[in-house]
Amino acid sequence: MEQNEGVVVEKVVSLNRVAKVVKGGRRFSFSALVVVGDGKGAVGFGLGKAQEVPEALRKATERAKKSMIRVPLVEGTLPYEVLGAYGAGRVLLKPASRGTGIIAGGAVRAVMEAVGVSDVLSKAIGTNNPHNVLRATVQGLASLRGAGDVGEMRGKQLITPRK
Repeated sequence: MEQNEGVVVEKVVSLNRVAKVVKGGRRFSFSALVVVGDGKGAVGFGLGKAQEVPEALRKATERAKKSMIRVPLVEGTLPYEVLGAYGAGRVLLKPASRGTGIIAGGAVRAVMEAVGVSDVLSKAIGTNNPHNVLRATVQGLASLRGAGDVGEMRGKQLITPRK
C-alpha cells in the first residue's frame, strides 16, 4: 500500500518500561505500541521493543506501516455497527451522526484519529489492556465491508442515488 510520507499520522498508544531480573539485578527495556494511519481510511499498528525509548518507537512505527489495512468510511464515520474481539477484549464501534466527535478512550481513540474517522461511538468491554483493546479495534475495522465490496460479492451493481 502506498502512502505519502507527509500525511502519515502517528499515535503512541502505550509506552512501557519492562524489567528482566538477572543475577546482577534488573535489566530495563522499553516496549512501545504505536498506531499509524493516513487519515483517509488506512490504519496499522506495531509493537516495538528496545533498550532505548526512541529505538522502540522507531521499530513500532516501522511495523505499523507494514501492517496497514484499508477501512471503508462513509462521510467520516463507519458504514455500520461492528463488534471487534481479541483475547478478552471486545470493542463495540457504532457509527455516529455528523458533529458527534470521537466518543472513545485510549487505544480506540488513537486508532479512530489515525484512520480518519471524525464521528463514532465506542465501548471497550471485558478488558482495558491497551494491547488487546487495540487489536480488537483493528480486527473490528478489518471485518467491515463497503457497499461496493458486498455488491461485487453478490454480483450486483451498486446504484448511486440521484441528488
